[in-house]
Order: sequence, then structure tokens, then C-alpha cells
Amino acid sequence: MVLVPKILKDFWVLTDNGIVLFSKGHDQKLNPQLFGALMSALNKFAEALSDGGISSFEKSDIRFVIIKRRKFLFIGSSSIKMKEKKVIDELMQISDIFFRIYAKNLINWDNDVSVFSGFGEFIDKSLEK
Repeated sequence: MVLVPKILKDFWVLTDNGIVLFSKGHDQKLNPQLFGALMSALNKFAEALSDGGISSFEKSDIRFVIIKRRKFLFIGSSSIKMKEKKVIDELMQISDIFFRIYAKNLINWDNDVSVFSGFGEFIDKSLEK
């Protein structure tokens, strides 16, 4: 049996204005709402400087990769040894799953983030334990 390495350490889904819809990972010291506000602000700042916003940044041995789709930010952290393209591909697959599962919920969403609490079961194969 071949073990496939997990790609992501942590994962977040945010609205483009910083509301954290879902977060999962091993770093429990990080407040998800503060992180969401920071990431949203960084992305808005980067968009003002150049087209497209921020796509990734590194903190010591961790890389944070961000993709923006339909006014949502999908953010994953991984080892800097992991190829960024692989992380982007994983985030694209996860975002496809997210939109497929929650399409109806997003149409008239009332800002209740508990709607998204079960998303973790769909992405466990991507996250380190």
C-alpha cells in the first residue's frame, strides 16, 4: 500500500470581506476570525497594488496559498517543500466540492456560518492530522 502525502496543513474558506465560513487544521493557536480579517485585508491591499491580489506568502517553513473564486477566498497552508502548483490544484478541487455542495445555500445565504460546519468530512483526505 502506498501512502499519499497530505497536501494541506490548514485550510480556510472566507468571503472576500473576511468572514470565515470554514476552517480546519492543526494550528489551534490561530483565531480563525482574526486570520480571516487579516487575509481579506491583505488581499484587498494586494488587489489595489496589482491585478489579482495576493496568491501566496511564506512564514518560516509554511507557505500560505490563496485562490479567489466567486468572491470567496480558499486558503491552504502547506510545507514550503510542497510544490505550489500542487497546492493550487488541491485548492481548486476543494473549491469545486464546496460550490457543488453549498450552491443552494450560497444563493440566499443569511451569514450563518454553521451551514458550512460539515465541510470537513469532504476534505479530510487533503489535510494532515
